[in-house]
Amino acid sequence: MYDPRIIVALDFPDQVSALALARQLDSSLCRIKVGKELFTCAGPQLIEKLMRLDFEIFLDLKFHDIPNTAASACAAASALGVWMINVHALGGRKMLLACRESLHQKNTKLIAVTLLTSLQREDVEEIGLSGTPTQIVQRLAMLTQQCGLDGVVCSALEAAQLRSSGLAQDFLLVTPGIRLADSDHHDQARVATPHQAVQNGADYLVVGRPITQAKEPLKVLEKINREIRFAY
Repeated sequence: MYDPRIIVALDFPDQVSALALARQLDSSLCRIKVGKELFTCAGPQLIEKLMRLDFEIFLDLKFHDIPNTAASACAAASALGVWMINVHALGGRKMLLACRESLHQKNTKLIAVTLLTSLQREDVEEIGLSGTPTQIVQRLAMLTQQCGLDGVVCSALEAAQLRSSGLAQDFLLVTPGIRLADSDHHDQARVATPHQAVQNGADYLVVGRPITQAKEPLKVLEKINREIRFAY
C-alpha cells in the first residue's frame, strides 16, 4: 500500500470550507492535517467526516501542559481514530514520557514539535533559549527520541543535520514550511521546496496554501507527488 508523503493542512476557519477542499483531493495521494482553529470550530465531528472520505488525519493540536493533563489529552485524541497527534517537546521529559505511555498499544503515531518554523534566532534569544535554532532543534529531537516518540516536526532545512546526528532511521521527520519554487513564504521563516525536503531526509511534508489556495488543488497535489518521486 502506498504511504502518502504529503499532509495537506486544512487551515480553514470553518467546516464547510475544509470539507469542500478535501473533496477535491485524492486520499491515496495525501493525508490531512487539522489544526487548532479548525478543530476548535468544528470539533470531533469533522474528524469523523474526513475519515468517511478515506483520509488519515494528523490532528495538530500541539499539546503542552503538565504531564497528566497532556497525557490525558493525547489519549482522548487517539480515541478519535486519528493517524497522528503531536505535543511540544519543550514540555520536557516527564511530559513526553507520560504522553508516550498514554498511547501504549495504540496505533496513533505521536510526534513532538521542536521549534516553530516561524521562529528565527532573535526570537529564540528573546525567550531565553540558548544556541541557534538548528542546535535547539537537534537537542529537542534527541530528547524526543529518548522518550520513545515516533518523530518530530522540524524545518526541512534542519532535516539533513538531524538525519546525520544519530537519530534512528525509522524516527520520523515531519516538515512544515513547504513551498513550491514560485510560492510566497507568507509567515514561514524556514522553508524548503518538496524536492529539497525529501533530499534532506524528510518523511512527511506538510503543505498548506500552495495546495489549498490553488485554482486546481488536485493538480498541484499531483505535481508535488511527482516532484517527490524525482527526489530519490
